[in-house]
Amino acid sequence: MHDDLGVAGMGSEGRWELQLAGGWQLRRDKLPVKVALRQRRLIAALALYGRQSRSFLAGLLWPDSSETQAAGSLRESIFLINKHLPGLLGQTADPLDLASGVIVDVHEVRARAARLQEHPVHHRGVLDLVQNAELLPGWYEDWVVSEQERWQRLRLTVLERLSRQYLDQGDTEQAMEAARAATVIEPLRESAQRLLMQACLAEGNHAEALRLYQSFRIRLRREFGVAPSAIISDLIEPLLMDDARSQRHFG
Repeated sequence: MHDDLGVAGMGSEGRWELQLAGGWQLRRDKLPVKVALRQRRLIAALALYGRQSRSFLAGLLWPDSSETQAAGSLRESIFLINKHLPGLLGQTADPLDLASGVIVDVHEVRARAARLQEHPVHHRGVLDLVQNAELLPGWYEDWVVSEQERWQRLRLTVLERLSRQYLDQGDTEQAMEAARAATVIEPLRESAQRLLMQACLAEGNHAEALRLYQSFRIRLRREFGVAPSAIISDLIEPLLMDDARSQRHFG
């Protein structure tokens, strides 16, 4: 067992915090802890999937190994985590789970997103949490990619909800920031583009709203051979008419 967790002899259990969004980071009592890749994968799987059987985790994390080899790799990882990261895993041997006191950032974001839906009062901290928070960037295993896609959908939903709430409260700057972050994640998502244009219009920045529409229209045509929907076209049509009149006048 040569995995170097870098924390041998750390002693008694502490307060564990796990960050998966924006990059892997494990902290104990606010101090970063070095964890080897094999153990990072197991910890991440437990954080994302919750309590799971050993057989599920072995197959998930070592899909190309035999059942016996995968089970052995899992046992080794569990041993090292329990030895060097005391208190991180729950008490049950099978199924496995993280201890109930471990703070996981993606769990916090999901909980705050749920509260945001139930109580439509925006909170700046939520925007900060989701706008630049890719899940485990640089991880490309199939099970991670599927979770990354699910996380992106959550981020888009939260950002659009925030943008609408900011618009309703007249905070066009924050509405624009949230909508723009959503368009960075998914440039051809019409609902996000529409919110961004609405924020520009609410701010009185008609030129930027028109520029955004023209850029979006060109990209849609190039990528899919379609035009923007009537909803978004109707939003911008007065600007297009004004622009056409201006060109005739100065032409």
